[in-house]
Amino acid sequence: MTIRNPRSTAAGDASGAGELRGLTGLRIVAAAWVVLFHFHFTPLPGLAEVIGVLGPLITSGALGVDLFFVLSGFVIAHTYLDRLGPSLQLGPTARFVWARACRIWPAYVLVFNLFGIWLVARLVFGHDGDIAFQAVQPEVNLGQWVAQMFMVQLWDQPMFDGASWVGPTWSISAEWLAYLLFPVAALVFFRLRRLPAPVLMLGALALMAPMTWAYLRTGNPYFEWSWLVRILCGFGAGVLTNLAVRRLRGGSAINRRASVAAALLPVLIVGGLFVGDEYGEGRGGAVMALFPLLVGALALADRGPAVLLSSRPAVYGGYLSYALYLVHIPMFEVYWLAQRYVPWLAGDSLAADLVAAGVVLATLPVAAAIYRLVEEPSRRQLRRLARPERPVVVLPEARRPVPSVVVPPVVVPAQGHDPVAAVTARRAASRHAASPHRQSTLAAALVKAQRRRPAHRAQLAEDLDRAAFIRDRYLEAGE
Repeated sequence: MTIRNPRSTAAGDASGAGELRGLTGLRIVAAAWVVLFHFHFTPLPGLAEVIGVLGPLITSGALGVDLFFVLSGFVIAHTYLDRLGPSLQLGPTARFVWARACRIWPAYVLVFNLFGIWLVARLVFGHDGDIAFQAVQPEVNLGQWVAQMFMVQLWDQPMFDGASWVGPTWSISAEWLAYLLFPVAALVFFRLRRLPAPVLMLGALALMAPMTWAYLRTGNPYFEWSWLVRILCGFGAGVLTNLAVRRLRGGSAINRRASVAAALLPVLIVGGLFVGDEYGEGRGGAVMALFPLLVGALALADRGPAVLLSSRPAVYGGYLSYALYLVHIPMFEVYWLAQRYVPWLAGDSLAADLVAAGVVLATLPVAAAIYRLVEEPSRRQLRRLARPERPVVVLPEARRPVPSVVVPPVVVPAQGHDPVAAVTARRAASRHAASPHRQSTLAAALVKAQRRRPAHRAQLAEDLDRAAFIRDRYLEAGE
């Protein structure tokens, strides 16, 4: 799950509610995995050779969606569980739902409507009856447009095939459902927070068991309502992982062990993909059971892969991951259609391979443009709509008379009294005494404080506004 947060949390510190940079960097890994998975369907001889080498590392890229679900549950719990968990209240719930809508809706609406125009054009001018490169063709009508505008198109569909105009956005509809259910689920999760960390992690692994078993049994995770199992179990596993990490937080020993785990788990996942594929196509997908462990380890690690994923390029890639997830299929669809009409694009040649690589790489600058020009500005603007305007109080200049200060007379002790006390009294009097060229020190201080009072109050109002702004940005973490 995240956006830029003024309270970013470095790798190895999962104790605060700031951004976990290592997990933000992990988002671009999950997004790139999904992109490569979708592109491997491209009919290209050169690509087939690459797949022959990398095999399940690419063909199992749909698991990137499940990694997203676990990440999302972890980050949402990290940011919002303490606010929503104690009790169900209208205000915090409404602010949470609005914040999530501001995060995912603007870029989604842009890409969905632009691609909708493309689908309508294919429907009007096409000749083969297919309007999208999907196994099940999506319906293009006003009712579907409304359902997809509000991201609810999947909720009454047992299978996600053909449910969305932009194919991968079925998972966004599923995530939107999880967001709406979270304020209620948080009441339960919050009351589990004091359970021992091993119990919480066992619960997270148990939630991953249904889909893990589906991979082991058939190698095919697609069955009726499988999308609902994937989102609820993956998201819930992420929440429980966050609770376990909270119980483990702190201490260099924990960080060191988490760093070792964060380095070993990717090796186990990649190895499991290849080994599982030897026993049957798709069986390697059972490695998804390790995703909660990977996310929890990266949240606590302070070296190794966590440092790499916390680097500036990786974190920026994490910011782009949502836009990348949205735009890659529309761009691929245009390219795939071009292959039908330009035969050499699908040929066995260096030029065809370079064009294919260029199409994949071009998704990154397009995603960056959408993030910079649409996603982030729109999110900020929509958040301001829900933020009440704070009145600016202009305090008038104080015009008070300068108070007169009476300097007490210097009492010189009689002869025979303590000479040290006499010297001290004279020095104190000289420090505060006024002269033709200098007001007394106490009087000058009073005048200076009185003159600075309006400026001080204005500065106080400005500081309060700044504190409220930082708080609002802080609440947006996690994304």
